[in-house]
Formats: sequence, structure tokens, C-alpha cells
Amino acid sequence: MQKSLGETSTQKSLSLNTSTKAMRKRREILTIIGFMAPALIIYGVYVVYSIGMTFYYSLFEWSGIDNNFSFLGLDNYVRLLQDGVFWVSLGNNSLLLGASLLTQLPLGLIMALLLFSPVKGMRLFRSVYFMPFLMSTVAIGILFVFIYDGNFGLLNDLLGMVGLESLQQSWIGKESTAIWAVIATVCWQFAPFYMILFRAAIVGIPEELYEAANIDGAKPLQRFKNITLPLLMPIIITSAILSIIGSLKYFDLIYVMTMGGPNNSTELMATYMYKQTFTNFNMGYGSTVSFSMFIIAFIVTLFILIGERKRRGVE
Repeated sequence: MQKSLGETSTQKSLSLNTSTKAMRKRREILTIIGFMAPALIIYGVYVVYSIGMTFYYSLFEWSGIDNNFSFLGLDNYVRLLQDGVFWVSLGNNSLLLGASLLTQLPLGLIMALLLFSPVKGMRLFRSVYFMPFLMSTVAIGILFVFIYDGNFGLLNDLLGMVGLESLQQSWIGKESTAIWAVIATVCWQFAPFYMILFRAAIVGIPEELYEAANIDGAKPLQRFKNITLPLLMPIIITSAILSIIGSLKYFDLIYVMTMGGPNNSTELMATYMYKQTFTNFNMGYGSTVSFSMFIIAFIVTLFILIGERKRRGVE
């Protein structure tokens, strides 16, 4: 009898402990949801809902300023595939993407490494390096319009001073050079951003690793190859994703400098979307271009993440 009573009390205490733990876990979950709810609501309204509505509008022919909706289904996407200007803009985005990966990231890494060199006045260099990113994009665009000017531009004056008058030209007025002039300006503006990311990552590398490498007689290039670069791979992948997404949706500097001209030679998907939506008042087709930008950026980013996971799996 006493044994059965003891077993009953033990079972009651175990049940009570289980219910108490369940209540605590439920409270923790509710607390987590409560803290995440504002961010999730904002993200849902301004990102998920907006993406869904963009796809919805892409199924219609609509000016954006009246209530005359004409359902087209996927006709806008068929038209997009046959649109030569869109393919030109996609090609220009691809050029910008490639130049960003091959220029901005290496330049950012080189500048970050230079900040750790034993040279006096590095604080001044840090400010100078970061200055382009602090400037307004509109101000940078106007500045480089004057630099690239065919008659009074600084670039042509410098070429004349060194005896290269044959290379003087209207850099953003010619179809063959306009896109490269704009890409060079974009890379100049955003390389400091990646410098800051790489510098923060380098600061986090344990100094003991470099000390051990010095004891083993490793040279600076060997230390960079075997210590710095492998430990920077996560931030390099993150920077590459940011660069790709930024390149695929870039707009402001191009619009300020060339507005997509001359003859669509600097047209990007974002500038083309803007013209279709707010200049031609074709909200349906503009939404089609916009949603296509999202799909392209999503697929490219997904491939990068899958490739990075496979790389880690191999390692």
C-alpha cells in the first residue's frame, strides 16, 4: 500500500515537472514569436507581399494611373523574351556583375590589407579609401559626367598632358565606351564598402595563427594564402552575393549619368523597368521586368549558396 502511494506521488511529481517544462517551453516560443513578430510583419508587408503583387500586376495591361485592367496572362513574359532592349539590359547587367566581382572585391581586399601595413598615417588613408562610398550617388554621377566630358573633361585633359590625344573622346557619348565608363565609376564607388567588410573580418582572425606561421618561417604570401584567404572565405562569399544582387538591381548612378543611353548602350534592367513603368506608364510590362529581375537574382544567389555548401562538404 505504501509502495503504491509512493509510486503515485512520484508519477504526480513527474507529471507536474513535465507540464511545468511544457509551459516554460510554450512561454519561450511565445516570447520568441513576440520579439520576431514586428520584423516578420514588416518583412511580409514590404517584401513578400510586394513581390506577390508585382507578379500579379505583370499579368495585366495597366497604365498604373486608372482602373482599366486588361488580363493578359503570361503574354507580357512572352513579349519580354522577344524584347531586344531587355536582352541588351540583361547583358549590361551581366557586364556590371562580372566587373563588380573581378574589380570591387579584389580592390576591397587589397585596400583592407594595406590598412594593416606598418605605414604611418593609415588613419588618413582609411578615410580617403572610404570617402567614395560616403558621397551621394547623384553627386558622384554629376562629378563623373564632367570628368568624362568630351570637350572639357578632366580625363581628356590628362590624356592630352601625357601625349595621348588620339585616345581623347566623348566617353559617355559613344556606345562603345559609355558602359565601361559607367562601370568604372560604379566600381570606384563601391570598392570601399567591401574594404570595410574585409577589414572587419581580418581583425577577427586570431593573431596566434600569424605568430605560429612566423615561427615556422612562413613568408607573407604564404601567410595570406594559408591563413588569411581561407578564413576570409565566408565573408568573400557573402560579399559576392551582395555584389551580384546589387549589380542585378542597380539603377541610380546609371540613370544620373546616361539615363540608359546612348541608344540603350548603358540600359540596365532597373532603368528599363523604370522607363516602362513611370515614363511609358506601362505598369503591367514594367512589373514583368521587375519580377524577372527578382527571379534572375534569386536563381543566381541560389546557385552560389548551393555551390558554397558543396564546397564545404568537400572540405
